[in-house]
Amino acid sequence: MLSLLVQACGSATEQNEILPIESFIYKPDRSNFKLSPDGSKIAYLGLHDHCKNIFIMDLSDGDKSKQLTYQDNLNVQNFNWANDSIIVFSNSHYTDDILRLHAVDIATDSIHALLEPVKSRLKFMQPIRDYQGAMYASLNTRDSSVFDLYKIFLDGRKPELVYKNPGSITSWIPSPDGVVRLALTNDSVQESILYRANEQQQFREVAVYDFKTSVHPVGYLGESTTSVVAMSNQNRDKFAIVEYDVSAGKEIRELFADDQVDVNNEGFSHQLHQQLFATTSACRKEYRFFDTQLKSTYEIIQRHFKGSAVDFLDMDRDLERFIIRVYSDVRAGEVYYYNKSTDEFTLLMTSYPDLKEEKMLPMEFVKFNARDNQEINGFITYPKGKKKNCPLVVLVHDGPSRRDDWGFNPEVQFLANRGYAVFQINYRGTTGYGKAFWSAGFREWGGRIQSDITDGVTWLIHEGKVDKNRMAIMGTGFGGYSALHAASFNPSMYECIISSSGYSNLFTYFKEIPPHLKPYVQMYYQIIGNPEREAEFFKTISPLFHAGKVKKPVLFFQGGKDKYTSVTDANQFVARLKQNNIPVRYIFKEEEGRRFKSEENMALYFQEIEGFLKQYLH
Repeated sequence: MLSLLVQACGSATEQNEILPIESFIYKPDRSNFKLSPDGSKIAYLGLHDHCKNIFIMDLSDGDKSKQLTYQDNLNVQNFNWANDSIIVFSNSHYTDDILRLHAVDIATDSIHALLEPVKSRLKFMQPIRDYQGAMYASLNTRDSSVFDLYKIFLDGRKPELVYKNPGSITSWIPSPDGVVRLALTNDSVQESILYRANEQQQFREVAVYDFKTSVHPVGYLGESTTSVVAMSNQNRDKFAIVEYDVSAGKEIRELFADDQVDVNNEGFSHQLHQQLFATTSACRKEYRFFDTQLKSTYEIIQRHFKGSAVDFLDMDRDLERFIIRVYSDVRAGEVYYYNKSTDEFTLLMTSYPDLKEEKMLPMEFVKFNARDNQEINGFITYPKGKKKNCPLVVLVHDGPSRRDDWGFNPEVQFLANRGYAVFQINYRGTTGYGKAFWSAGFREWGGRIQSDITDGVTWLIHEGKVDKNRMAIMGTGFGGYSALHAASFNPSMYECIISSSGYSNLFTYFKEIPPHLKPYVQMYYQIIGNPEREAEFFKTISPLFHAGKVKKPVLFFQGGKDKYTSVTDANQFVARLKQNNIPVRYIFKEEEGRRFKSEENMALYFQEIEGFLKQYLH
């Protein structure tokens, strides 16, 4: 654990005051900005009568900008441009799971239903666009665990069943000419690619991979019906961007790869049918451009926003009009419309407007060696003016197959603003570092994943960065599980524990899996374990069965609608702590999911954390 690399990924800033909790809570008035296919308009979600509705910004004539929908008791949940004149949208109501799908004409404002309201889930097939009056989508109406392929007609005709799913197909990808030639299957243990040359033929299997090895087609190259761009880690550890022949099931050539990390899945243009750029995120995002015109545009934007990162959110087919996000670790970020021909930036949205850049704290990229010499990456954010002997909050990411990235995080900034160093660890099992590192976390939920977290904290202590007597651990979902695991199995390390919808009973985790995710159960068995065959193993790693070992105070948040944790288990865990006279604060909100989202409940979340940490770490 002596290996050390500390690299600053952002410039140092000063902070002079404790900021109000309200500053860290942000509900945007406008969001989901999307350019029309011809680049002439921007559609976005805005508020009307406390409901999300669709608005149109006309880029050539501002007087033609308007509100497009007028929902007053239903939110527009999501929307997509079908073509230059029609937007397809769905709305929802908090009391049901009914799918409602509509089309709205941009010119006339007329709205008509595309589906009868039905209890179902819908997934549009990529790319989402108009294929001669219809869009491709999959619905699980027939069977909640199986999605069939349909044509959804834009004129409101009854949807047409295109392909009845035999059970294992997870997605279909239409060719540029609108013919569905490509399908992907996943039975959770194996993935396969299916292909047919035309609609008269049957799909045939052209390639098979175990779930650790994947080839994910992204889109067809040019007008080809056989050559696609794909994300692949076949015959390599890290995901790379490749050209792939789906008719033969083999890779043609590698377009871009990185030795350190997986290549991110972005940069392909469905309008131009080509890969425009690639990105990696070893620390902050780095670009590799295949299109010189776009590279020139990026360099212009970078000069305008020096020191900040830039994400391309949308662009037109001429690469002249863009929607971009500008941000950093200390800059919450803004969304802009950029017109290259006029070199003008139009501000569309500012995130967390009360959190000024000069008052935020930078993230530092760190590496350390775990006890078995495995290199682990992470980030630490220090409180103002202090990098030694700091009180520490270990913030464990959810997943575990997710990742902490460089960028703005309001929760991190809140904790640092209150005087705590915040440590984020990309433990083994985290995605983005290749399949060997990801699979090293399999069956280690209660093992090496947790020891990686412990080793990182121990390294910080040895380096003199943190005060070993003033440390807390917190997280949501799997991060909450890690906090409860630490409370149960490492009870002397942390002074207090904070869990948000943390898994306390892994037996229940499998019971709570929604029907549409049931096909993945076999994969979960390999990643976590099989509760039916390995009952003792599951008891060993489930905090609920070891609640008697907890010695330190616990703050427990639980949402009633979280689909992966059991309220009954949460109640039992809290009850056992109370029986043992362990200080515990239990915040239950029936209407919330895994994370609290209402402004009132988010304010309560921050207030409770602030008071809890102040009580036990000062």
